[in-house]
Amino acid sequence: MGELLLGLDIGTSSSKAVLAKPDGTLVDTVERAHGVSLPQPGWVEHDAELVWWADIQALLARFDQRQRAAVHGVCVSGIGPCLLPLDAKGEPLRPAILYGVDTRATEEAEELTERYGADEVVSVGGSPLTSQAVGPKLLWLRRHEPEIWARTRRFSMASSFAVMRLTGEYVLDHHSASQCNPLYDRGLSRWRADWAEEVAPGLEFPRLLWPGELAGRLSAEAAAETGLPSGVPVAAGTIDAWSEAFGAGVAAEGDTMLSYGTTMFIVHVAPHAVPDPRLWLTAGVAPGSRTVAAGMATSGALTTWFRAIAGDPPFEQLLAEAGQTPPGADALVVLPYFAGERTPLFDPMARGAMLGLTQRHTRGHLYRALLEATAFGVRHNLEAVESAGRDPRRLVAVGGGTRGGLWAQVVSDVTGREQDMPTPSIGASYGDAHLAGTAAGLVPLDARWAKVAGTVRPNVALQPLYDQLYQVYLQLYPATKSLAHELAELQLAAPISA
Repeated sequence: MGELLLGLDIGTSSSKAVLAKPDGTLVDTVERAHGVSLPQPGWVEHDAELVWWADIQALLARFDQRQRAAVHGVCVSGIGPCLLPLDAKGEPLRPAILYGVDTRATEEAEELTERYGADEVVSVGGSPLTSQAVGPKLLWLRRHEPEIWARTRRFSMASSFAVMRLTGEYVLDHHSASQCNPLYDRGLSRWRADWAEEVAPGLEFPRLLWPGELAGRLSAEAAAETGLPSGVPVAAGTIDAWSEAFGAGVAAEGDTMLSYGTTMFIVHVAPHAVPDPRLWLTAGVAPGSRTVAAGMATSGALTTWFRAIAGDPPFEQLLAEAGQTPPGADALVVLPYFAGERTPLFDPMARGAMLGLTQRHTRGHLYRALLEATAFGVRHNLEAVESAGRDPRRLVAVGGGTRGGLWAQVVSDVTGREQDMPTPSIGASYGDAHLAGTAAGLVPLDARWAKVAGTVRPNVALQPLYDQLYQVYLQLYPATKSLAHELAELQLAAPISA
């Protein structure tokens, strides 16, 4: 069978495993669905044992024994940045607090920004303190769950928790650490000891590695639990969006990934980038690299929501109806802020809106307007990247939302930009397999596995229409912001039960 490389990715709603050869040839892939826990408004959690580790064991059990025996390298990516508090033995103390969709630490983010200064926080860490940052969540844990904090000695994310279970090593990759604001110094690529001690006194911080570096080797105990060979090299891993971008060939300066998933995520390679308060400046995958990132709070989540309230028709039917609807959905404009918004607004209290509804609008109009709303959000973020002095000159589209073609075409039409479509396009686990090979010494980090399968080009005839609607989109948020915040306060004070 030859040498195989194993990539594992723990996502928000599913986990995936990939087996590939050192030349990038895809051998097998399996997937397992899971859910999230929503114990209170603004809280989004995963049980690390029942989701993260259980998924890894279940996925590996679906490969046959010969495949598992041939694995020569392992890498795990996952959602992030997350906060999973651990005791001194590395055992979870509560469910993991997920990334920016969990907005519980808003007050702590504001307090730390006031304490250290907004400009200084962005200068040192590369990003403002928002619901995406780990530092405010650590402070929230100290204040609101003191009995948990009293036992907390370490913390991990999805990828680093898996590495600990596989190898016993307590590590974190530089990219994930760079999303732990205000605890990480972006310029020096190390923990910022003084702020870290103030925010999380007594916490042991993990050893830092780059994603493709060797974290350790598979322990005998983990081998017994997973069926993998003992002693196999395990890479440090990273957050899923960066592994997905890496696997899709987004590595050269100016390369930009658009990930069409539950949320829309953008990763732009910018070696000489400087911080901008509307965006995230982070460490990248390659040692010393830098990326600018942007992320919407919803995208595919909107189409899933709409399908559910529309009676669960097949997505193919909804896409067909939207495709038969005129571009611009007969002047219907939607704000896609159904779960607040991340970049470039950083407003967890933003809310969705539909403007221009008439009795002529059909289900197809509404579905198309939701696709166009996410496209307007992509344009808004790309313009923020451009105005911050970066050049997103090559877009690479990945993710399940690219299937069927309509959504990607809408984004190209709204933004006026081409998008390359890579193959294979199966998510972060493919990039993980590459990083597993790098850690094992079998694949150079700069090898390019992905190929361009095609390019989506904009319909220039639609530019005047979409330019006009985009201006309406930009004005709609500030025009309704105070009203949306008022409604959000009511929703949080007395959440509507299902």
